[in-house]
Amino acid sequence: MNKTILITGSSSGIGKATALLFAEKGWNVIATVREPEKIQASEFKALENIWVAKLDVLVPATIQKTVEEGIARFGKIDVLVNNAGYGAYGPLEVFDRESIIRQFNTNVIGLLDVTKAVLPHFRKNKDGIIINVSSMGGRFTFPFGALYHGTKFAVEGISESLSFEAETIGVKVKIIEPGATETNFAGTSFDFKNDESIEEYQGLMNTLKKMIEDVGANSVSPRVVAEKIYEAATDGSNQLRYPATPDAVALLEKRSTEDDDTFINGFKKQFGL
Repeated sequence: MNKTILITGSSSGIGKATALLFAEKGWNVIATVREPEKIQASEFKALENIWVAKLDVLVPATIQKTVEEGIARFGKIDVLVNNAGYGAYGPLEVFDRESIIRQFNTNVIGLLDVTKAVLPHFRKNKDGIIINVSSMGGRFTFPFGALYHGTKFAVEGISESLSFEAETIGVKVKIIEPGATETNFAGTSFDFKNDESIEEYQGLMNTLKKMIEDVGANSVSPRVVAEKIYEAATDGSNQLRYPATPDAVALLEKRSTEDDDTFINGFKKQFGL
């Protein structure tokens, strides 16, 4: 029987690339999106082993329903990829409380809700892999990313801790850490806020905008990240973290070998601080 993977946030970017890659490899794919009726991906329609299903990580009822229907349709879920998320960037004081809660609900609470829905099935089967898409920004930060980096640091901590209890039921936990990727992160998946009347922040903000442009010019295809997810799902190892793009590999290696003062002060110099 072919293996089955459930992927959240499959409408574009890394999620879409991952769904297509696993389908090409012969897996059954539960490609979940918030609004299936709006999916125009002809690539999905051409592959019979992709089921496009409704799942909004902010609506728990859709999570449980799709997990149950996926198991009924394919008999078993072997791998869960928690990919859904977005980035909120800007000075903390310009974000209202609703925006703060939405960022954490989407990137953290939603991930926990989906994982909780699948864990009993994995425990029953004494088998399964949970792959959480974090970011190189889950281990170091850029200015004005208190909310986004806060969520990705949380994903790293959740995943590392969960790996202990998961091992007792035969389940593995993996973390994917992409860097600059050709996705809509800077578009519909980017909640950017600024208040130009707060003059003190604008110099640093302009430097950040320029850096984002430079990083975007050197981004890689989401297929590169999808291939790293496939590696994590199939290599049979207990490896926890998978830096997924060349910049992530280089920067995370630098982060792991330098102390806080050296690494953070090096970043500050790049931002003129």
